[in-house]
Amino acid sequence: MSSDLGAILLELTGRVIPERIRGLDAVVVLESPDEIWTMHFRGGRMTVGAGAPARADTYVRADTATLVGIQSGAISGAGAFLDGLISVRGNLNLALRAESLFDPLVRRPVTAPRDHVVVAGGHEVSVVEAGKGDPVILLHGLGATKVSFVPTMLALAPSHRVVVPDLLGHGDSAKPRVRYSADTFARFVLDLMDSMQIERAHLIGNSLGGRISLEVAMTDPSRVRSLSLLCPAVAFLNRRWMPAIMRRMRPELAFLPQPLPHRAVVAGIRSLFVSPDRLRRSWYDAAADEFLRVYRDRQARYALFDALRHIVTDEPRGDAGFWKRLASVEAPSLFLWGDADPLVPAFYSSHVAEALPNATVEVLTDCGHVPQFEYPAATHRKIKRFINSAA
Repeated sequence: MSSDLGAILLELTGRVIPERIRGLDAVVVLESPDEIWTMHFRGGRMTVGAGAPARADTYVRADTATLVGIQSGAISGAGAFLDGLISVRGNLNLALRAESLFDPLVRRPVTAPRDHVVVAGGHEVSVVEAGKGDPVILLHGLGATKVSFVPTMLALAPSHRVVVPDLLGHGDSAKPRVRYSADTFARFVLDLMDSMQIERAHLIGNSLGGRISLEVAMTDPSRVRSLSLLCPAVAFLNRRWMPAIMRRMRPELAFLPQPLPHRAVVAGIRSLFVSPDRLRRSWYDAAADEFLRVYRDRQARYALFDALRHIVTDEPRGDAGFWKRLASVEAPSLFLWGDADPLVPAFYSSHVAEALPNATVEVLTDCGHVPQFEYPAATHRKIKRFINSAA
């Protein structure tokens, strides 16, 4: 079996898709209990060698049979990660992207993730998509990346074309110096739809992604078939002392060194869940690695700080305020809240029900801020039923 993995990797050097690795300078280590192999991407080429270098961008660990299946195209790496068959440290997005760098030995199903770059609104956007059919766009939360929606992507891909971008300023997408406000993000989504020739789509958003989905629906209702919102960020009706403070905090503070220990990031991610041990420990390590990788980029920190500033200072009242504008949303809408969400309290569900009496509003019991990971089966069952009814 050990020679099988080496042979497949050597053959894949001749199956690299040139446009997919253009500009890529990275090292990926594949490690099993039996063997270790390293893939080097540089100068538009890939080379393979036995053993591991002193340092790599991504480490993928699994048994040899799983690694063979992934590299041949017979097994989805994203699915294997969710099933606990592999662990990833370092650049998690690169591990997800690696599946799309080659013409595989085995024909991959249409539901397999495909990672590529799209130019939208003059900015490069890192996108992963899977499946075919009515388009669905998944929008992740603040400080997250498209990887946070992998479970939902795989759940919907058998019946829909699922598009998952890294938001502007996040992940591997461009990080320009712009106002990271809801209207800027909404324009970003509409530009992405234009670039990918998507006339109308179902939008699914978590946290900040939920707020952006609502802004798209309020800005251009004709482009939205339905909204499925998981713990969406809404304009605060209480905590009104916070906007005054945040308005005084300049996002340029992000340009100062911002050291964060890995253990603190893991603790912060775990705090988003009611019962953190429902998720594998390896997932927290991988998520923390990915957050820190992006956070080291000062332009990414600027985007994070400025987006947070606009979330907190979102005006709730008045004719131009969020809650008045929310009542104008025409798209069929599903709101799912966690009853123990530490960031966006579930009591906002009653305000949404008042503003949008025709919306479907549910509060999930014993759930935190990321239901697609904490209760994936129930969450995806509700989403699929809803978007199918709204089609």
